[in-house]
Order: sequence, then structure tokens, then C-alpha cells
Amino acid sequence: MNKDILKYIDVKGAREHNLKNIDVRIPKNKITVITGLSGSGKSSLAFDTIYAEGQRRYMDGLSAYAKQFLDQLKKPDVDSISGLTPSISIEQKVSSTNVRSTVGTVTEIYDLLRILFSKLGVAHCPDHPNEELKAQGTEKIVDQIMSLEEGSKLIIFAPVARQKKGEFLKEFKAWFKKGFLKARVNGEIIDLDTAEKLQKTKMHNIDLVVDRIILKADSRHRISQAVERANQFGNSQIIVFNMGSDSETLYSTSSACSKCGFSFPDFSDPKFFSFNSQRGYCPSCKGIGTVDIDEDGDSYNVVYDDNIESDGDIDELSVKSCHDCGGSRLRLEARNVFLGKKNISDFSFEPIADLIEELEKIPFTENEKKLSGKLLEELIQRLRYLEKMGVGYLHLNRPSRTLSGGESQRIRLASQIGSGLVGVLYVLDEPSIGLHPQDHSNLLEILNELKDKGNTILMVEHDEETIRSADYIFDLGPGAGRLGGNIQAKGSLQDIINSETSVTGKFLSGKETAAVIKNKKPDTSDLFIELTGASEHNLKSVNLKLPLNQYVVVTGVSGSGKSTLIIDTLYKLLAKHFYSTDWVAGKNTGISGMDNVDRIVNINQKPIGRTPRSNPATYVGMFTEIRQIFTELPEAKIRGFKPGHFSFNVKGGRCEECKGAGKRKLEMNFMANVYVECEYCLGKRYTRDTLNIKYKDKSIADILEMTVDEAYDFFKNHKKLERQLRTLLDVGLDYITLGQAATTLSGGEAQRIKLSKELSKRSFKKALYILDEPTTGLHFEDIRKLNSLLQRLVDEGNSVVVIEHNLDIIRSADHIIELGPQGGKYGGNIVFTGSLEELKKAKTATSKFV
Repeated sequence: MNKDILKYIDVKGAREHNLKNIDVRIPKNKITVITGLSGSGKSSLAFDTIYAEGQRRYMDGLSAYAKQFLDQLKKPDVDSISGLTPSISIEQKVSSTNVRSTVGTVTEIYDLLRILFSKLGVAHCPDHPNEELKAQGTEKIVDQIMSLEEGSKLIIFAPVARQKKGEFLKEFKAWFKKGFLKARVNGEIIDLDTAEKLQKTKMHNIDLVVDRIILKADSRHRISQAVERANQFGNSQIIVFNMGSDSETLYSTSSACSKCGFSFPDFSDPKFFSFNSQRGYCPSCKGIGTVDIDEDGDSYNVVYDDNIESDGDIDELSVKSCHDCGGSRLRLEARNVFLGKKNISDFSFEPIADLIEELEKIPFTENEKKLSGKLLEELIQRLRYLEKMGVGYLHLNRPSRTLSGGESQRIRLASQIGSGLVGVLYVLDEPSIGLHPQDHSNLLEILNELKDKGNTILMVEHDEETIRSADYIFDLGPGAGRLGGNIQAKGSLQDIINSETSVTGKFLSGKETAAVIKNKKPDTSDLFIELTGASEHNLKSVNLKLPLNQYVVVTGVSGSGKSTLIIDTLYKLLAKHFYSTDWVAGKNTGISGMDNVDRIVNINQKPIGRTPRSNPATYVGMFTEIRQIFTELPEAKIRGFKPGHFSFNVKGGRCEECKGAGKRKLEMNFMANVYVECEYCLGKRYTRDTLNIKYKDKSIADILEMTVDEAYDFFKNHKKLERQLRTLLDVGLDYITLGQAATTLSGGEAQRIKLSKELSKRSFKKALYILDEPTTGLHFEDIRKLNSLLQRLVDEGNSVVVIEHNLDIIRSADHIIELGPQGGKYGGNIVFTGSLEELKKAKTATSKFV
């Protein structure tokens, strides 16, 4: 056997996307970083080649039955890969768009918490909160039934199955032999002697009919017998259904309130505390925690009221917390089981950093400590990993879909630490994104812990500290798109620094810098926007004085309140003022100076379109101009073609077989759906007549397949298109194609397309631009370009506010505002405001890194 297979992953002839038939050798049980300019081929190598092949080989070994439940991956364009181990990809994608998915469910920490409550929780009466529920005898239950109105028609049930799967045919026969004639199955009364088997894969609720009684003064003996029998078969529980009022009451001999007799259901099953199960969820919101605003406009507090550090895809104007459960997602009884003085919802809304402390303070008895020992230890350990990952400000009930890509990735990475897997290849996509420099050391510590367990770490990364800590580095380039795809340098950190061909090496050696070098001190602005008393989420009644006509950076540790202050409060107030939006801004006591700006622009990382039909050309507006060029060609005029004829979204010139998509989906019974090139248009999207109309020997489909760089050369004599394409080049997007589907663009690419659209417009003055972490996915060289563009906006008389952790952006600022001192409830204050030189002398979380 070749011993190299045990030491290395060898990739030969990788040609996926823009890769130039490259060979790479990745050392096993080491941390390897792939870096290079945006679009140079890093993800093509790490994810589309190495990870894709690892997954494909794994799936090929599965049965045909198993394959139908998995997404199949096509074979990457590579000659061979040897030494490949099972691979796990952790990308910058929000792990779930399901409204039921939370930080607690994704990490499985909430599952551990449910088990803890089911074992050691103490039930309390909802109407008498201080009353701990205790066992009650059957005689007391009989007394309560006898107190009902005389003549009431009652059915006494013994609950024997709650939310259980199975056919139950054998059980039906057994119950019939024991004297039971009828049962209520999923709400319907059936005869047990003729009962048929139930659907095995569905959940079922089954109650045995013990007796039917018309309540009279002399019914006590009969009721007593029925209660005893129901208690025997119903696991200490009895259900009494009142036919007159169409209501039922649950009684329990294991726990009941001594003051009002309220009986508590059995909660020994962890599903009792699950908002994804009928046993546990709130019946009003079905465990989602929110309801839409009703027609009368009644509003409740927004459930997602935590310290949101990222733009979630949540419409806070139409989604409010459930009026019954208050956003906790759980039924009344589940909310009345306590550990110490808190229920499971209280724990779920605690920031992770505080939750660790709360769990350690619970006054368990010696016996309870024995029962909870390993479970509590595992629970706290997982929480500590999350805290180490820099997300200690989040809480377990935070919806997964409101997390940023960086937060989502770090949460899943923390979960992997606890899995104990060995011999795995972890492929990561910039895990440092969104992290303040002070949190980097914790991230690197966790990555090294994964490595030391016998795993291989392969990262696409631009962060300087992470690159410097790697065991081995590949630098791809020299440019982006068709100009990239080559290995410019490889080896140790020193090898990269010493390389003459490595762009990254020049920045690591200090020969180049991404910061904007300013030859003169910025003019002190006498124009401001002043915001007072900002107190949304964790903000501590903050007063913000924002200088205008300057490059302002807002920084601070994760969870310190940056986005809450700038996006949720300042931006929403300004948007309401300028555009009459009905957005609800964060709590504040006032704002002044809004007349010092003419408009507000928020350039965020949300997608430029939600379907594959959206693309950069349509978003920036150049496709309209391109279609007009084709419409004015003599051949198009002769045929009567209008601009719509050159659109792939409407009937006319598009291929109707694939509806302008260029691909057709084939349904595969035992394999993943396959997308194949449309055999009619050959992937061109248009009819043959449309494709025959050519401008400079190029059809409309050829134009869409051009990269921005190629299109710039092609349209350089067209004034409007040249300006739009030039700004796309300026923001470092020369490698994307004009027709690239919006759904394939990263958040950083989408943000830069939005920025280019703004830059291509005629020059505005007195505009305020807000950008949230625009360096996401950017190499040092790309950050330098971005810095220059933002400075250009300021030089033209505009104001720029950037929320950012990147040190080169901070060093380029005219004015810096830092929030802190920490995240969550320990943040929310402005701890510094001033110039870079003043920050260097201050004592803040950021000052020691600049």
C-alpha cells in the first residue's frame, strides 16, 4: 500500500470551474488554509472538488433505498483524488429556514435540557404558582367528579397511548380480552372487537372507555370503581369527558394542586417539553412562538427580541409573539415545570454565557446530582464550546434563520467538537467571519482541538491571524475568474511570505497594506446626526453623535449592539423620515440632524433575487440596455422584435420547452433529481430565431455568459454600460458572469453588486451609506479596493458608516465608534468614540489590535 495515502490527500488534475488542471497535496491531521483573491478558485478546489468527491464516494456506497433521501453530487472535473477520508462541510449558510429550528435544536442542547427537566423538574400549579404539585388519592378525584352538576353525561377514559407510533392491533385484542369494549382513537370512538390495525408511521392517541355515566347522587360507588380501573390502566391518569359541555378534565394520582385540585399530566417523556411535538407545543401557535397580526391590528411583542447582530429574514411588521405562550412555544403545563426558580423557557431565553452560570447554581440534592451528573456535565460542556466560539450572546430559542452565515457556521462547528469523530476531513468556509479579533484565539483553539483528535482541517480563509496559524497554506491566483485557478504559492507561512508570485505574501510581509493611507488629517465635521436614548435589546440608553461627510466605522465585540444601534434604530428612523416606511425603529428618545443628509442607503448582504432567473445584469439594470441594443439591430427591426423578445422571463423569444431556464429537471425514483441541459435550446435559454440576431458576432446568450471583465472590453465604447461594468470591476467582481443566477452568489458578492449599482448612478451628495460587514469573503487586495471606493464616496460629499471588525477597515476610518465592553447584557454601551490615534491610546477590546 502507498504510505502517502495515510499522510496526504492528493488531488491530480483539478479543473472544476476556473481551476487550471492543478495538483495539490494536503497533509492529513493538519490545518490547511486555501487563500487568494475573491474568485480565484478557492471554493472550487475546497468544496466543489475535494468535499464533493468525498461526499459522492460516501453516497455511492449507500443502498438505492437510502440514496432517494439524499442530495446526490455530480462527479467533479478532476483526474483523481487519493487518500480522501469521510468529509464534512460547514459552510456560511443558514442551516435551516424552518421556523421551528433554533440554536437549541441545531446544537441538540435543547434536547439535553428537555431530558433534564423530564427527570428532575418540579411541577407547579398554573393558578397557584407557589404551590408545588403533590400526589392525590382516587377518593379526592371522585369527590371532584361528584361535585359536577347532577345529570351530567360523563365518559371516563384511561389514556394508554400519547403520540405513539404503531399498528396497535395486538394491543386492541389484549384490551378487549381484559373487558374493554370501546376506545377513543385519535378522537374517534371505535369497537375494540372489530378494530383494524392503525397506520404504523403515524402518531396516535388512544384512550380506553372505562365507563359511561349519568351523574346522580347514588353514582359514587360506580364512579369510584371506574376511577380505580382508569388509574390502573392509564398510568396514574384519568380523563373525564363531559358530553354536555363538550369538555374534558385530566386527573392524576401522581401530582395535583392541594388548593384547586389541578391535575398535572405525566412529564417523564422529554417530548412533553418539545415545541415540535403535540405533547409539548402551545396549541395556539403550534410551537412556532409567533402569530400574525390580526385584522384588528392587535400587536404583541416581537418574539425575536434578542440581540440580533445580523439581518434575519423575518418580517417584524407581520409576525408577533403568540398571545398565549408569549413566544415560549410551549403548552401551559410545560411552562409550569421548574428547576430551581426557572422553567425551561426561562433557560432557553438566557444568553448562553449566562445560562452556564444559571445551570451551575441550581441547588440539586445529592440524589439529584447523581441522576443529573453526566447529563449536566455534557450540557454545560456544549454551552462552553458555543461561548468559546464567540456566540455567547445568543440564546437557545433564537431562530436559526435569523443567524448570520458566520454565526450559523460557528454553531455547527462547536457541535462537531462534542461529536468525538476521528479521521474526518472538515471543510470550512471562512469560520472567522463576523468575529471580533479578541475572539479569534478561541476559534483557533477549537480548530486545533479538532485537529488533535485526529482530524484534517481544510479552510477557505482570508483572515490574517488564521492564515498565520495554519500548518500549510495554498495561495491561488494570480487574479480572479479566468485569470485565477493557479497555485501561486504553497507551503509554510514563511514560504508564502518569501514567494515572489504570491499576492497574499506581500500583505503578510507588510510590503502591502489594505488600509487607505491618508496624506492629510480628515477635516473635522461640524455636521452631525444625533440619536438619544437608544435602548432597544441590550442598548443602555445610548446617545450617538454621528459625524457626517466622513468615513465612520462602528466596531465592537460580537453581540455588543452594533447592528441594533445602526440598523434597527438609526437606519429605520431615517428610512421612515425619507421614504415614509412603516418600519418600527428601536426604542429611543429622539433624533436630530436628519436634514443634514438627503437620502439613506443600506447596502446589506441579502440576496439580489430569490430565484435563479435573477442575475447581476438584471439587478444593476444593464440587461435592459443590452436588450435595447439588440432591438435596434436591423435584423431585429425587420422581424419586429421588441425588447421583451430578448428576455428569458417572458414568452416571445425564450425557449418554451425550458421556459427560459436553459435546463430541465428529470425526476429520478431512487436517485437525486437530475438537471440536464435543455435539448431544444442547448442551455442557451432562447429560440433559434432570437439567437440568430447578433451584435458584434455575439448572441444575447453569449453576452450573458461573459464575465464582467470580458463584457467590459466588449462594451467599453458604450458609455452607460461601460460605467456600470466599471463599477463592478471596481468592487472586485470581474470574475462573475452577467447571467450568473442570484441564488449562487454569496452574501458578500450580493452586497458588492448593490454597492456597484449605487456607484454607477449619477453622483449624489449628502447621502448616508450604511454597510454591515462588507469585507465578508474579501482578500486583502479586494479590501484595499473596497476601502478606496468607500473613501471615494466620502470625497464626493457623502457619509459612510460601516459596521466592521476588519482591522484594515478600522485603520482607514476618519472616525471610530466602539460598542461594548462585551456582548449580550454586558454590552450595549458606547465605550469609545474618536480617531484611530485616540483609539490606540484607549483601553478597549479593539484598541490592543489596531
